[in-house]
Amino acid sequence: MPNHLASESSPYLLQHAHNPVDWYPWGDEALARARAEDKPIFLSIGYAACHWCHVMAHESFEDNITAAYMNERFVNIKVDREQRPDLDGIYMAAVVALTGSGGWPMSVFLTPDLRPFYGGTYFPPAPRYNMPSFRDVLTSLADAWTNQRDEIERVGAQLKERLMRQSATQTSASTFTPELLAVAEKNLVDSYDWGYGGWGAAPKFPQTMAIEFLLARAAMGGEVEGAGSRAALHALQAMARGGMYDVVGGGFSRYSVDTFWRVPHFEKMLYDNALLARAYLHAWQISGDPFYRRIVEETLDFAARELTHPDGGFYSSLDADSEGEEGKFYVWTKEEIREALFDNSEIEFFEAAYGITDAGNWEGKTVLQRTLDDASLATRFKINVEAVPIKLAECHVKLLSARSKRIRPGTDDKMLTAWNGLMLAAFAEAARVLGDHTKSGRSGMPHHERYYELAARNAAFILSRLRPDGILRRSWRDGQTTHEVFLEDYAALILGLLELYQTDFNNQWFVTAMDLADEMTRRFNDPTGGFFDTPGDGETLLVRPKDTQDNATPSGNALAAEALLKLAALTGRGDLRDLGERALGQVARLAVQYPTGFARWLWTGQFAAGKIRQVALILNGDEQNEQALTETLFGRYRPNSVTAATRLPVAQDAPALLHDRPLVNGLSAAYVCDAFACLQPATAPEELSRQLES
Repeated sequence: MPNHLASESSPYLLQHAHNPVDWYPWGDEALARARAEDKPIFLSIGYAACHWCHVMAHESFEDNITAAYMNERFVNIKVDREQRPDLDGIYMAAVVALTGSGGWPMSVFLTPDLRPFYGGTYFPPAPRYNMPSFRDVLTSLADAWTNQRDEIERVGAQLKERLMRQSATQTSASTFTPELLAVAEKNLVDSYDWGYGGWGAAPKFPQTMAIEFLLARAAMGGEVEGAGSRAALHALQAMARGGMYDVVGGGFSRYSVDTFWRVPHFEKMLYDNALLARAYLHAWQISGDPFYRRIVEETLDFAARELTHPDGGFYSSLDADSEGEEGKFYVWTKEEIREALFDNSEIEFFEAAYGITDAGNWEGKTVLQRTLDDASLATRFKINVEAVPIKLAECHVKLLSARSKRIRPGTDDKMLTAWNGLMLAAFAEAARVLGDHTKSGRSGMPHHERYYELAARNAAFILSRLRPDGILRRSWRDGQTTHEVFLEDYAALILGLLELYQTDFNNQWFVTAMDLADEMTRRFNDPTGGFFDTPGDGETLLVRPKDTQDNATPSGNALAAEALLKLAALTGRGDLRDLGERALGQVARLAVQYPTGFARWLWTGQFAAGKIRQVALILNGDEQNEQALTETLFGRYRPNSVTAATRLPVAQDAPALLHDRPLVNGLSAAYVCDAFACLQPATAPEELSRQLES
C-alpha cells in the first residue's frame, strides 16, 4: 500500500511512496501527529538525482524490519530539498553545527516543536565508514527520547538559539569598493589550482560564480591577459576536456569526485548547466576562442534536447544512476567505442584523443576525458589543427547515436521557478550574443532564432503555469503547483526576464519584472537590510531563514540585489538602488575574505561599484541601421551595462531610460548614459563604440 506521499507532485517523494516506511510530506498532518503522540520526528531530506539518497532508500527505507521500527517510534517526514530550500537550509545548518559537515541525504531528528537534536547524512545498514548503522541510531535515539528527554530538550534549545543567531542580519558598514574587489580577485588567484584547474581539492565543484566574477573584472577595465582572467579561462578549459563535461551529448555533471576533473558525480542539474553556459559564453566574448562557443552551444543544445518540457518549462535534473548503477549511461568500454565508430582511422584518432585503453580509467570502463590537445592530435595524424574539432564532433555524433539506445537515467521533471529563471537568462543572452546578424527579430534585434524561441516559450510557461492567479509559486509538475515561493524564485525570474527583454525588447517582460520586483520587496524585505528567504505571509518555521552565502546556486539575496540594481539603472528609481546597496552591505567584507562562498555577491558588487552604462536605443524601423547599432552594443561582453530599446512612440510603462528621447534626423539613435546623464546620441556604430569604450 502506498504511504502518505502517493499524491505528491515531487518525483523524489514519489520514489518513496511505496516504501514500507509510513512517510508523510511536510505539513500540518504530520506535525500534528508528532505533537499528539509525543513522538520525535525523523526528517529525511534529499532530491531525485542524489545517488546516496537512492542507496540509503534501498538499504534502509525499503527494509521491512527497519521501516517497522521507524513507524513505531517516530513520525517520518520526507522532503524534496529542491521544493523546500527553506527547510533544507534550516536543518542543514543544524546538521553542520552538530557534525561539522553536511550533505544529502540529510537525516535529522526533531522534537515535535521542530527543534533539531541529532543529525547526519547517509547512515549505512551496518556499522562501516566509521559510522554507526542506521538501525543503531534509531534505537539509541528512541531510548534517549524515553529516558533522557531533558538532555534532548537541552540540545534542541541550544541548537535553536544558534540557528536564530545565524539567521540574524549581518549588517556591515562596508561597501564593495574597488580596493576590496581587487583584494577578492587576488585571493581567488592566490588559491587557484594551476596544476589541474579550479579551486579546492576533491570533491571539486565548478565554482562558476567565481569564474564569472573574474571574467567580469577583465571585461570591466581589467587585464584580459591578467592573472584573474587566465585563471577563469584555465578553469573552463580544464572542466570542458571531459569527465565532468559530457563530450558526447553536451552538458555538465554536478562535480568531480577527484582533483583532475576525470570522474564526475554523474547527475546533471539544470542550474549548473545554466550557470556554466553563461560563463562559457562570456569567455568566448572575451577571448574570441571558438572552443568556448562550442561548449555553450553543446550545453544549451543538451538542455533543449533532454531538459525541456514540450510546453517550454525546463526540468530539474537527470539522475546519476541508470539500471541501478551510477554513471552506467555515460561510460564506455573500448569494444563499445570501436563498435560505435567502426572506421579504423576514426577509431585510432579517437582513442588517441581520449587515451582509450583496455583497462579504462574508472572501474574497468572509460569516462571520456581528453588526453591529447588539438595541436598534438593534428601533428600526430598530419591534419590541420582546425580539422581536429570537426573530426571529433563526427565521432561524438556516432557515440551519441549508440548511447541513445541505452536505458536512460531518470528525469526529475518538476519545474522550479528559480532554476528556470537561471536557464531563461542563459538562453536569452545566448540568443542575442550568438545571433545571426544578417537578419533581425521583431524589434530590430538580431538573435539566434532557436535559442530565442526557447527563451520566449520558457518565459510564457513560467508566467502562466507557475504564476496562477498572478501569484508566483516555486514548483510545477503535471498541472500541480506547490503553495510555497522563495526569494530566489522572484529574483532569478526577474533577472531572466530582464535578459529576455534585452534580447527582443518586448516591453511586457520589463513590465512583469517590475511587478515582480515590487512584490519581492514587499514580501521578503528585512527592514534591517537585505531580504529573508521566505515571505512574511508564509509558513511559520523554527526560524525565518536568511541565507546570504552562495552555494550550488546563487544566494537569493545576491540575486535580489543584482535584480534591483539593474532595474534601478533602467528606471532611475532610487528606492530600488538603495535596497540593492543595503543588501550588498551585509557581506562586503565576508565576500572578500571567502570569495568562493560569496562570488555572486562579488559580481554584483563589481556591477554596483563600477560605472554602469545605461543605453537607450530609439529605433526607426530601418533594419540595417538598427542591426549595426545592436551588433556594436552586444558584440562584446559588457557586464556593466543595461539596455532598453523601443520604436516610437514610447509606451508609458516602458523603462524611464527611454522617455523623451527622439530619433536623430530620422535615424535610429543610441543614448549612452551614466546615472541618466547622457552623451550626445550616436547614430553610427563607430561613434557608439567610442562612447562605450570611453
